[in-house]
Amino acid sequence: MALKTELLAPAGNLERLKWAVAYGADAVYFGVADFSLRSYAGNFTLDDARVGLDYLHANGCKGYVTLNIYPFSDEYDALMRTAAELDEMGADAFIVSDLGVMRGLSQLNLRTPIHVSTQANTTSWQTVLAYRDLGAKRVNLARELSLEQIKTIQSRLDGEQVETEVFIHGSVCFSYSGRCAISDYLTGRIANRGECTQPCRWNYTLMEEKRPGQHFPVFEDERGLYLFNSRDLALFQYVPELVDCGVASLKIEGRMKNVHYLAAVLSVYRAVLDGQPMPEETAYKLLGRVSNRGYTAGFMKGKITADDYETSTHRYQATSVMVASTTEQTSGDQRVCKVKNTIQASEQLELLTPLGVSTYTLPNPLVTVEGESIDHANNQDAIVPPDDLPPFAVLRRVTEAE
Repeated sequence: MALKTELLAPAGNLERLKWAVAYGADAVYFGVADFSLRSYAGNFTLDDARVGLDYLHANGCKGYVTLNIYPFSDEYDALMRTAAELDEMGADAFIVSDLGVMRGLSQLNLRTPIHVSTQANTTSWQTVLAYRDLGAKRVNLARELSLEQIKTIQSRLDGEQVETEVFIHGSVCFSYSGRCAISDYLTGRIANRGECTQPCRWNYTLMEEKRPGQHFPVFEDERGLYLFNSRDLALFQYVPELVDCGVASLKIEGRMKNVHYLAAVLSVYRAVLDGQPMPEETAYKLLGRVSNRGYTAGFMKGKITADDYETSTHRYQATSVMVASTTEQTSGDQRVCKVKNTIQASEQLELLTPLGVSTYTLPNPLVTVEGESIDHANNQDAIVPPDDLPPFAVLRRVTEAE
């Protein structure tokens, strides 16, 4: 029997890990301090990793740890010690980019499988098999591949004892598989060591060598100045074909994103992966609720065009703002509704839960966790959630007329 295709979600901290599970992730990937390519994602301490892996396993999910930094020679010993501790905790995979790291992990004879990161920019079945021969159990295919190229790769991997993984949603680096040096040159923060400042989103002008101080606008087809600003990836339309051709895992980008992003994006892809009807207009509407730079199918459709870049602005957009969220239900703590933006008693909002999207009217009055009745609540207030407001719920205010 064919294995079920996995929905793989990001998590920058323990809270987001739990939200990913609530919204249908089959597996979650997260980083640990020092060895992750998201230095500002929050990341997990080793104690956090143990708690997170235990939570995932208790809920029938897997946990993959990113060790995909390109380390210098004097960093290998510390990385290997960390890997050994994570292996003892029961990590379900290590996501790596560097051949030296892969070799070192293999020599430790750990139980934890090796997954090859997108940073390795794998674009051929020959390279997938080469990584398999080096001990990898899964390889993330480069985002520069079309659907037809992925199908070709999959056709050559049948029975080869190696899985593939494809990014289906999230931010896209304009450089080849994320191998970019602009941040390092301009700010001293190295992209491939988790410190990228995203200079590809900045506004650029042109200055001629003999005319210092005179800045000339740079235009691309009269559209604007943001030459490198790729739209975000959204491949929900391609999910059925990726599943049919044998891709083992569909991966969502976003370890630095908040719980609203996780809930909104996972709910769409969980529904699509489960075969629930999802018209294109509905999917874009729901994905548009969270911050994005506009959406594109990227290389999946065959080639990149000018429409895949947002050259008029670098700004993010969203058709809603999260105003409150409910915490998980635990035996020891009081479940609360955490307010993010001002809300009014009796206000009608949009409600997102693991069961779907609906409208919701706030009670009147609102009741604080201290028992005070109020007619509105502000950012950082905590109110008692009504009985019909479940754990891991997002309340959001739609900001555009539809």
